[in-house]
Amino acid sequence: TMGFVLELKNRKSREVKYNSYKGALNAAWVSRNMILSGIVVLLFLGLHLYDFWIPEMDYKYVEVLPLDPDRYFDELVHKFKNPVRVGIYVLSFIFLALHLYHGFASSFQSVGLNNKYSKVIKSITVVFSVSVPIGFVVIALFHHLTAF
Repeated sequence: TMGFVLELKNRKSREVKYNSYKGALNAAWVSRNMILSGIVVLLFLGLHLYDFWIPEMDYKYVEVLPLDPDRYFDELVHKFKNPVRVGIYVLSFIFLALHLYHGFASSFQSVGLNNKYSKVIKSITVVFSVSVPIGFVVIALFHHLTAF
């Protein structure tokens, strides 16, 4: 949400457009396409909630029932048998990694911690933005490859 607000403010503040825009020279692809990666991540979040949370709402919150403790694992295995779904998950996590990579580092820059701590922040950003999505990709691929 903050990204959309920032984008609208930036566009509104400049009434006259630049004569020449050389985006590739001024900024990396990921920073120029945060809105795109944010939309992909948001759509993925909707799919993920639809897959794993919405079907459980009745059992967990409305009519609380004693449940089979293995049903979450079985559901996970069942969902990841479909190669299209696994592809969507993997692609979405790639976009999440890109989004986190730019967003995490930029958030520190926004609060003024970008000069003295740049190397540390950059290192933490790379580790965080790569390891979290890779962990989830490994789960999806593992269950897809071992489901048959």
